[in-house]
Amino acid sequence: MENPKILIIEDDKYILNFISLSLKTNGYAFETASTGIKGISLFYSNHPDIILLDLGLPDIDGIEIIKSIRMISEVPILVVSARGQEKEKIIALDEGADDYITKPFYMGELLARIRVIQRKLKKAAKADNNEKFQLDYLTIDYEKRLVLIDNKEIHLTPIEYKLLTLLVANKGKVLTHNYILKEVWGYGEIGDSTTIRVFMANLRRKIEKDKSKPRFILTEVGVGYRFANE
Repeated sequence: MENPKILIIEDDKYILNFISLSLKTNGYAFETASTGIKGISLFYSNHPDIILLDLGLPDIDGIEIIKSIRMISEVPILVVSARGQEKEKIIALDEGADDYITKPFYMGELLARIRVIQRKLKKAAKADNNEKFQLDYLTIDYEKRLVLIDNKEIHLTPIEYKLLTLLVANKGKVLTHNYILKEVWGYGEIGDSTTIRVFMANLRRKIEKDKSKPRFILTEVGVGYRFANE
């Protein structure tokens, strides 16, 4: 796809102007909203490809906007917020945000994260029903339920296979412990991450060539896991 259309929902005029100028300089089309209500209205009317969302809006909490959008759309949401607490980050990711950057930030970092989302959108557009997934030496054959390392089949337990395919389906996105528990085991209890760590360690042992420097499954300390996007 060409440069994506971006919707910025941000009430801080300085930050809004800063982001807008940088996006314009880099050739991105964008629209801005300084309130949650206007942001939701622009989302419905203009169908942006990416949303940059501040959590601390004057009228609607950003978490509620994430919930509202996720009811009808999987549009990538990159949270840009002054709320640096781990709890706020986890809640935003649990509700469906794709990534999180904390103010103050360097514009280069924000642009890099936008490019990551952009590459993910391009790959999704080219997807052919995901019959196979391949990255470096890892191959997943969904039709045959096979996982191969260097074209050699490895055995995964049903839980390990479910974990791996969940991570791959959300590659590039941070999945919280709570989210993984809900999707794989059908329940989510904050703090109950020991089970996930055990299964992730076993999965890494089977698919990673260098467990000390994982190629595929990356740990987001205190939050969860992310599958490498490329």
